[in-house]
Amino acid sequence: MNEDPAKTVLLDRDGPVAIITLNRPEKLNAWTAAMRDRLIELLGAAAVDPDVRAVVLTGAGRAFCAGQDLQETTAIDPDDHAASDAWIDGFDRLYRAVRDIDKPTIAAVNGVAAGSGFQFALLADLRVGHREVRMGQPEVLSGIPSITGIWAMWDVLGRAKTTELALTGRLVDGEEAARLGLLTRLVAADRVLNSAVEQARELAELPPGALALTKGRLRELDDEALTAAVRAAKKVHAAAYATGEPQREMARFLAGRRR
Repeated sequence: MNEDPAKTVLLDRDGPVAIITLNRPEKLNAWTAAMRDRLIELLGAAAVDPDVRAVVLTGAGRAFCAGQDLQETTAIDPDDHAASDAWIDGFDRLYRAVRDIDKPTIAAVNGVAAGSGFQFALLADLRVGHREVRMGQPEVLSGIPSITGIWAMWDVLGRAKTTELALTGRLVDGEEAARLGLLTRLVAADRVLNSAVEQARELAELPPGALALTKGRLRELDDEALTAAVRAAKKVHAAAYATGEPQREMARFLAGRRR
């Protein structure tokens, strides 16, 4: 857990496009608090850099992001509500960092996008992926309630599919993800990043004022729902961790014991 976040979250440029890569492939890019802090920093810098006109988010190796590194969260004390709240606040800051950028954002979903990594991908304006990707909310399988996940899925999927994915933890493949709107473009596996960058460059040529104002209105439509989701997540996660169930289930998962 003492990894250098400058090495686990990378920044590259392709002309007016900033490319931010989660670089922890041996862990399927499962992230830690330090990685999320680094992401917030890079997203904030891209938001104010006049030379950046679009942002691409992706992962190294065979995953986009497998979500939270469970070795970090399994250590949360069941009685430490402040720690649970701080964990949720960290995701609130991350989600707002990507939502608040007035420039186009595209997730190049190169592999599995699960849990909070899946939610993060959904917060990008557009999502490019391939048929073999796996996307969804498997949090309940580790004893973790899916609360902000419900919010992230709701406007894309509606009640029925959101309920299914939140309660079953099922991951969908790329073709189903495209049908459901979780992916906005389906390409060959070796074209995901290039296609995302190409689309980002096209968007970077559009009038930036119109894009910013359009994105601002899109944010307004569900900003109150995000605030409510974060408030609910703090309440629900505190109750869940107080039972010790998430810690037990995460320990079981890390030990490789199947249900």
